Amino acid sequence: MGRRIRNVLFAAAVAACGVTPMAVTVAAPPANAAVTLNDSEVTASLWEWNWTSVSAACTDHLGPAGFGAVQVAPPQESVSLPNSSDGVHPWYEVYQPVSYKLESRFGTRRQFADMVTACHNAGVRVYVDAVVNHMAGTNNAGGVTGYAGTSFTGYSYPAVPYGHGDFHHPGDNCPTGGGINDWNDESQVTSCELLSLADLYTEKEDVRTKIAGYLNDLIGLGVDGFRVDAVKHMRKSDFAAILGKLNNTVAENKRPYIAQEIFDGAGNDALKARAFIGNGDVLDFAYAKGVKAQFQGSISNLGSIGSWNLDAPSANVFAMVTNHDLERDGVVLSYKNGNDYKLANYFVLAYPHGKPSVYDSFTWSNRNQSPPSNGSGFVTDTTCGSSWNCLTQSTGIKGMVGWANAARSVKSVSDFRAVNSNVIGFHRGDRAWIGINDSGSDSTAEFTTGLADGDYCDVVSGATTTGCTGTKVTVSGGKATVKIPANDAVAIHVNAKTDITKIATTFNVTADLESGQTLHVVGNVPALGGGGTANSLALTANGDGTYKAAAELPASTAVSYRYLIKNGSTLVEQEAANRSFTTPAGGTATRTDTYLPPPVTDKIATTFTVTATAAADQNLYVVGSVPALGSWAPAGAIKLTAQGDNLYSGVIELPKSTAVEYKFIKKTAAGAVTWESGSNRAFSTPAGGTHAVTETFRGDTASQTAVSFNANVTTYYGQNVYVVGNLPALGGWNPGQAIALSSADYPIWRVAVNLPPNTAVEYKYIKKNPDGSVTWESGGNRTLTTPSTGTHTSNDTWK
Repeated sequence: MGRRIRNVLFAAAVAACGVTPMAVTVAAPPANAAVTLNDSEVTASLWEWNWTSVSAACTDHLGPAGFGAVQVAPPQESVSLPNSSDGVHPWYEVYQPVSYKLESRFGTRRQFADMVTACHNAGVRVYVDAVVNHMAGTNNAGGVTGYAGTSFTGYSYPAVPYGHGDFHHPGDNCPTGGGINDWNDESQVTSCELLSLADLYTEKEDVRTKIAGYLNDLIGLGVDGFRVDAVKHMRKSDFAAILGKLNNTVAENKRPYIAQEIFDGAGNDALKARAFIGNGDVLDFAYAKGVKAQFQGSISNLGSIGSWNLDAPSANVFAMVTNHDLERDGVVLSYKNGNDYKLANYFVLAYPHGKPSVYDSFTWSNRNQSPPSNGSGFVTDTTCGSSWNCLTQSTGIKGMVGWANAARSVKSVSDFRAVNSNVIGFHRGDRAWIGINDSGSDSTAEFTTGLADGDYCDVVSGATTTGCTGTKVTVSGGKATVKIPANDAVAIHVNAKTDITKIATTFNVTADLESGQTLHVVGNVPALGGGGTANSLALTANGDGTYKAAAELPASTAVSYRYLIKNGSTLVEQEAANRSFTTPAGGTATRTDTYLPPPVTDKIATTFTVTATAAADQNLYVVGSVPALGSWAPAGAIKLTAQGDNLYSGVIELPKSTAVEYKFIKKTAAGAVTWESGSNRAFSTPAGGTHAVTETFRGDTASQTAVSFNANVTTYYGQNVYVVGNLPALGGWNPGQAIALSSADYPIWRVAVNLPPNTAVEYKYIKKNPDGSVTWESGGNRTLTTPSTGTHTSNDTWK
């Protein structure tokens, strides 16, 4: 997001990100790493595809093609807008979080976790679009809920929970009446509201911890990195503090990859993309715009990219031809540009600037249009060729991903030749060559390829693991005369020779399998699945505890492989370390191995889930007989995370095969403890796998009464109305903790608050002014008594 926001509808906008360790529900098995994740920097951005469709794409296309990662849309629960002024369920809903539950219009938490596993099994990392700068719009109509049914108001998100004090407001670092007036003023850009979105107070440690908890939840499910939305609108130090709280990834035990969205156009150096690279890579908007200009002008100018004024150095860039914001703004190429768009993607995969990506999403005629979905807004499965674009599944793009992987080690371009203004060719050292023809006529010319002499397969028109189905290109003396078809490209690389010698390789393995299990081998070459367990090679049982398989592997090639066990298509376990060897230049090869089971962990990931009613100043904890549960000391109890609807959950590592006693307790910030009634709860952890307990807090007879405050209040622009009272849920008479009312039905301001039953309540309405001052209504305190059951409504007029 950036300067463009001045000229777009609220609909057009929006996204953000953040996180730290916090216990969260894991209603899915722990993530497992694939045998080998693809050695590639290329990302497929499958924007607003549902989780089932992403799973299928990873397994059937992205993994075998060699993509290193898939970027997916924001997975957290977002606002659901069935009747917005921009139509039914506009796309930007997902950039308005209402909770950090992984229940979204793209699928459930379980489906998300299964998608991550499927992609890892195919060798593909998963990067998540993370929205952590803000929550939902403060101008959403009253009564709007999230896709999981979560209720919220402008500055109150009980499912996280966030309250009024967790957001920026005029006077507390935001120097305006609330919005951004000067897009070069860093304090406004980082501390005021972007498009009326509730801006999180990321200077506060508690807010940072909750954001980090959300991101660590995703990391725990196997997520490998984040495309972080609207980072420009967070202070760099705040985001750095959040990143410092993140765990290493599950699959590779390294820091999660970070790509930051920093919209270009700022005049203030502190707000330019280069200023943010200390926290991770940045999206290069200038590069995408420059590529468009040349493909709609003269591609011969692409030889001068080194002199362009780009957003950041190549090593710090996530490169793209387009994304969801830019294609709708018309400042970059999109699928609507046909051949120019296709050829530009070939170029970005070939040119050594940043980490390249290829974007696929749905077709659109209205900039705010919903992706294909059912009547409730849930996105339906992707069907390529109808309402969805699937460039990532095309022969040419798959071939160019292999090209990019082969050329990755060479970071420069050589022998850039412009045959004319619309036909170019260049190579990356001795690894790969490409020619691009952005004209309506075929072009034939001689090019210096940098490659060794021999016959090569054009990977744009077709290359397979068993041979070349594309055009043959012959290199002699390092040069080739190539006919490049109109509006197309020809590309060859060192791993696409048509005359590669194959070595018949036999794998003989001894293994002890259970009934129904099969043994497989997977490795870094296509004949062994290309690193993805979904495409592993099955071995045949000999009947005596030994297994055998044969594969044709390329000669003189370093092969990395390992064995794994499946039950049907389900991965049961795999060896912990890769084996390796180099195939000979000729003849045959034999590998004779014994399967090595992975080490058995001595910890059991145990999920504790409890339903409980807590007072406004209470949190839920679990405490028990083992050190991991505090050894019965309340001070060492483990805090559980509020999931909404009086549900609390957390995942704790407990020793395996151990008898555990425990109880749930409630604690206040001051340390007051309320124990649940009854005897100790007990269970024994299993010898392996995971464990889960789901309970209800015993002796928890308290309930909550929904109280609706409806106030007829006249305000001027920039004023907002709040209710404050004698209970903690009403701020305890502290205006800074007062509850915001919604102006959707102006001049009637509304909010619903859960209060304890049978309780005397005193309250007043206040106005918060643009300068940060507070105006109290006159007269004595208002009063009500909450009923023992049901609800209560107070209809008031400002005094």
